[in-house]
Amino acid sequence: MRLVWYLLAFFCVITLNFFLIRFMPGDPLVHLLGEENYQYLYVHEPETLEELKARYGLDKPLPVQYGIYLANCLKGDFGWSYQYGQPVFKVILFRIKWTLVLLLPAIILAAILGAYLGTLAGWRKGQKVDFIFTPVLLFFYTVPTYCFGMLLLLIFAFYLDLFPLGGMVSGGLSGPSRLVDILWHMCLPLTVLVIHNGAYNYIIMRNSVAQVRKEEYVLTAFAKGLRDRQVLFRHIFRNALPPLVTVVALDFGFLLAGALLVEVVFSWQGMGTLIYDAVVSRDYPMLQGCFLVLTFCVILANFLADLVYALIDPRVKEGENRA
Repeated sequence: MRLVWYLLAFFCVITLNFFLIRFMPGDPLVHLLGEENYQYLYVHEPETLEELKARYGLDKPLPVQYGIYLANCLKGDFGWSYQYGQPVFKVILFRIKWTLVLLLPAIILAAILGAYLGTLAGWRKGQKVDFIFTPVLLFFYTVPTYCFGMLLLLIFAFYLDLFPLGGMVSGGLSGPSRLVDILWHMCLPLTVLVIHNGAYNYIIMRNSVAQVRKEEYVLTAFAKGLRDRQVLFRHIFRNALPPLVTVVALDFGFLLAGALLVEVVFSWQGMGTLIYDAVVSRDYPMLQGCFLVLTFCVILANFLADLVYALIDPRVKEGENRA
């Protein structure tokens, strides 16, 4: 049933994406080609404009255009980027690869960091561990990622010259040396994303563990003579995980777009800089394609989170069966 809702949500987003261009003021072809290209073709090659209208189905009734748009989306044809001179899907595939190179380690490390420190602080709430980590991580969470990134760039790249000022890889490298060089380039942006999102995960996990610790079954576990470690990892940690799973799933979607400023600061050529360049150059087909891909990733992440819920918390599965 949940899968049906997710598919319905994705269908609604595709529909919104279609009408977004059609209902904007002016000729939709202007938004698809760009104003400069449209004016050039309008003056010098009006017959080409007519061909493009026919190609995009803009000379047909709106329901027919919608049908053509859905068919093209299913085939992965998101249109042509006039900024890059390539199909939109091809450009997105190349850029999303570099975003995932940065994003996946950031999500995993932030989840581990937040879960571990949050569990310790929630277990010992009000004690030394809590007093040390909570204000420090709250500080990092409140600092905007681009400010934190610029600060690290200034200290470790400009003054200390320990890391590159930007980019993803140096030219002329191959094999293991290229891999090491990529890791070297991603150290600073990865640090920013891990600390910022790890701080948020920490807050969620700390509060969740502190709340679960008050449950009666935890008191029963202590009364049975179980050790602290057994109570924490057998009875508390697993029941405190669902909020963190939700946050990590949402992180996937938010980081794809939210890493935009981090990518711009560190000149990382991923989805963030792609969206930024598309906005600046008004490359609407590219924006539409990015919007669809990001939506698909967020929906997929939430679907996977629901599956993980059922694995770690049997009450979710029982509730679905009753429903």
